[in-house]
Amino acid sequence: MATRTTRRDAQMEVVDLIPALRAFARTFCSKAEDVDDLVQETLLNALANLDKFEPGTRLKSWLFTIMRNSFCTRIRRRSRESVGLPDDIAEHLTIEASQDWCAQADDVRRALYRLPEHHREMLILIVMLGERYRDAADICGCPMGTVKSRLNRARMQLRRELGERPEEMSRPYL
Repeated sequence: MATRTTRRDAQMEVVDLIPALRAFARTFCSKAEDVDDLVQETLLNALANLDKFEPGTRLKSWLFTIMRNSFCTRIRRRSRESVGLPDDIAEHLTIEASQDWCAQADDVRRALYRLPEHHREMLILIVMLGERYRDAADICGCPMGTVKSRLNRARMQLRRELGERPEEMSRPYL
């Protein structure tokens, strides 16, 4: 951590990234308490291993990688403990019928959660969080070409899930 003036500065930078971490955690979890638990676990791991952060790399990407690894470890552990789907997959939010925009957002949210995890992850990272392809590839541990193809497939599948006709799918809006 030679380029950082102090460990305290690095810790403050980690704290500044909490909103982005929460947004990325929603890729994996739909329950607020699960999101909070995953963010907390990520922060504890990151702060305990801050000396392992390589200067010159993006802290945000490093934290997202820690989060993704923590989630995968949690899933492996959970799969050994129980059989079946995680509880948060089927959870849906209720909204007032008078708010059309809110209903549409709920439709998009449900469609997003129906996507395979690796497709949903690309949409969240690149479209919603604004990560670059290279950073998404580093976070997910895959080649940049894989990121691009997953993102394209995710966009197409999301459009199908939302009932868009094939002729409308050539318009880029995601």
